[in-house]
Amino acid sequence: MRRFAPLAVASCLLFAVDVARAKSPEASLLNRGRAIAQQNCGRCHAVGAKGDSANPKSPPFRLLARKYPLSNLEEALAEGIVVGHEGLEMPQFRLSVAQIEALLAYLKSIQR
Repeated sequence: MRRFAPLAVASCLLFAVDVARAKSPEASLLNRGRAIAQQNCGRCHAVGAKGDSANPKSPPFRLLARKYPLSNLEEALAEGIVVGHEGLEMPQFRLSVAQIEALLAYLKSIQR
């Protein structure tokens, strides 16, 4: 009978948990939300958990909840956000209900 080192067994179990988590519906929702943020907002905003915004007037997404209740963004995202960041206009876009759900879930997941 073969004996496995406890560290090797623990590593395999942690890897299995990470793989299962990556395939979960929540992970899929967060991945879609991040992709939406990157596609629509990434040219100005830092959309990840780290980093600086390309436009210093555009707040990093991880800090948005300090300025606004994230739930207040739902209506604006559905109607289309039309504001600027002192000289740089935000692209106009409207999101579907499913896209809004994904984006807000992602935003909530990265708040500091």
